Amino acid sequence: MRILGIDPGYGITGFGLIEAQRSQYQLIHCGAITTPPNTEFSWRLEVIYHDMCQLLQTAQPEAVAIEELFFGHNVTTGINVAQSRGVILLAIRQAGLPLFEYKPMQVKQAVVGYGGATKHQVQDMTRRLLHLQALPKPDDAADAIAIALCHARSSTSLLARAMGKPIL
Repeated sequence: MRILGIDPGYGITGFGLIEAQRSQYQLIHCGAITTPPNTEFSWRLEVIYHDMCQLLQTAQPEAVAIEELFFGHNVTTGINVAQSRGVILLAIRQAGLPLFEYKPMQVKQAVVGYGGATKHQVQDMTRRLLHLQALPKPDDAADAIAIALCHARSSTSLLARAMGKPIL
């Protein structure tokens, strides 16, 4: 199954496309949608939307996994990321793709086995699971790959089966 993971943002939106077959994972493509700072915010949202539509069309994922928002101390940044996430969700919905949302702790749990894992631990385990020499850059792309891995690993778990969730 082809899974597209997305780490939403308005300056950088990371994405990672993986192929998941049982417990084997392969990185197909990763990268980032970027918008320049100091430009009109509505223009940035339009760029994110159009680039996401194009990515969904070319990548042709069978499922999309996206990280849920985590509001830290900067509420203004969180609101802008939420708006970016909104146009991304719209693009996914319009493409008619199945969407799965995961909290940061769920991603850590699925990839590392510990919900309190550090960013470095998640990135290292992502590299190991995909048998990569080095971690993909930028960090947002690596995070998106971890989100895709989270879906691949969570959707095949015994708990997912027991709860009647889709199986890969």
